Amino acid sequence: MLSTYQYPKFDYIRPPEQSGEKKKRYPVVVVGAGPVGLAAAIDLAQSGVPVVLLDDDDTVSVGSRGVCYAKRTLEVLDRLGLGDTCMDKGVSWNVGRTFFREQEVYNFNLLPQPDHKRPGMINLQQYYLEAFEVKRAQELPKLDLRFKNKVLSVAPQGDGATLQVETPDGIYSLETDWLVVADGARSNIRRMMALDIEGKIFKDRFLIADVVMKADFPHERWFWFDPPFHPGQSVLLHRQADNVYRIDFQLGWDADPEEEKKPEKVIPRIKAMLGDEREFELEWVSVYTFQCRRMNAFTHGHVLFVGDAAHQVSPFGARGANSGIQDTDNLCWKLKLVIEGKAPPELLTTYSEERVCAAEENLLNSTRSTDFITPKSKTSLMFRNAVLSLARDHAFARALVNSGRLSVPSYLTESRLNTPDDGSFAGDMVPGAPMDDAPMRQSGQDVWLLNQVRQRFCLLLYVNNPASLSVATLAQLQALGSTAAGSGAGSDHVSRSDASAAVAVDVVLVSPAKTVAAGLPLLQDHTDRFAERFDAQDGTVYLIRPDQHVAARWRVFDAAQVQAALARATCNQH
Repeated sequence: MLSTYQYPKFDYIRPPEQSGEKKKRYPVVVVGAGPVGLAAAIDLAQSGVPVVLLDDDDTVSVGSRGVCYAKRTLEVLDRLGLGDTCMDKGVSWNVGRTFFREQEVYNFNLLPQPDHKRPGMINLQQYYLEAFEVKRAQELPKLDLRFKNKVLSVAPQGDGATLQVETPDGIYSLETDWLVVADGARSNIRRMMALDIEGKIFKDRFLIADVVMKADFPHERWFWFDPPFHPGQSVLLHRQADNVYRIDFQLGWDADPEEEKKPEKVIPRIKAMLGDEREFELEWVSVYTFQCRRMNAFTHGHVLFVGDAAHQVSPFGARGANSGIQDTDNLCWKLKLVIEGKAPPELLTTYSEERVCAAEENLLNSTRSTDFITPKSKTSLMFRNAVLSLARDHAFARALVNSGRLSVPSYLTESRLNTPDDGSFAGDMVPGAPMDDAPMRQSGQDVWLLNQVRQRFCLLLYVNNPASLSVATLAQLQALGSTAAGSGAGSDHVSRSDASAAVAVDVVLVSPAKTVAAGLPLLQDHTDRFAERFDAQDGTVYLIRPDQHVAARWRVFDAAQVQAALARATCNQH
């Protein structure tokens, strides 16, 4: 039991299938109430999709486990109603420092630009994130959260899947149209379906020690290569909530995991690092190995894999939970449209395409980091140490230092959902890019751009003077929003030709001026950050996906082009 945290016990509730209620089929079942499965279930339920979430446990994860949550993940958590709660508890940081032996040789800043709502990273023990997510899940009437429900078998069918589920009251059967699998790296469902996961297992071991102590260390990430207190190996230090410090010690492949977890082995390592005079309490210890692997495809009929069930990376770079939560952000809006009949099932194939590309990027970065941190030959070790020795004084060497390229969102530039540019643009907001944030004003109140772009398609039109918009243009903009929101509303099946018109679109004006155009919301770009980051000129248009990636952009508004891009982004092209 941790001294700083009291583990909750969530109530087991007898499922309706075991209480004599008439058996029914559910639109979505999610398996696994870790950070990723909970994020998927919350996203779907708050958007109106009924979902059942199954987990075989009745509490949160033991130990800190996932620690670092990146800016992009925080922005997703904002949309799930959890961003402020995590920020209030977590430790924010932007700066990381790398040491070789006793000297600092390199540092970086994850957020060198001003005017973003969220920091580059926060540190927060995984059990806190899961507890916050459970609380949010329990607030949603369309989310049926079932603890102590263990999936024994899965039988996929052409239009869904049937599960056998074990509870304290026995075994019951559950049918679903769509199954989202988030049951972790050792996924039982992946094994039941005999699906391969390919990649590399690294022959090294690391000790995790969560240590409670009062220290004046800054809110930064510190990484040591070959420090005097742990010669020949690497060490990583992070500060978490409640004065808990996470320390990772590289041990080498020959280390005995059970022996290394014993306090008599761990405490001397920590004292060598911190000094005998510093008081601390050892709270949690684990030894891990790691791997870089992924499934060939994340969609298998009506069974959809997310998070560690689909891909695994080494912990260097904090790409595990961050990429898993971004999986759900990509998947859930697509699944909702397919369930509502507003997009064909082909749209879910693009979930696999886009997130396999993201996983490949994560695997490449993770493998390169691991190879630098744990050289596998004398030549590699000599190269690494030479780089570290030169990095303090030479910029070219700093670019080669790799203590973990930290998690950043994927640029989906190769996605077939993007509409290519037909104009000239500068900057990073290319089709497929994740949106940058910017401070704005709305009705005299300070707001943030990303918080004003909801989980629907959004059309942003930048105009110098909203009052100058013609009556015809205003009518087209208003029609785009009203017909998209209204057409097909309440219908479960919409024809392919009408489907993209049934997709909800928010139309928002962005302007340096305060003037409001009749009938349309306006965000005032009072700092010019939007104009700068989106290379916006008078008349510039951006179409944004529900996961806040850019779908298309133009220099002039054309309703027909917008409809064509919307059809492309939802796989509703003829």
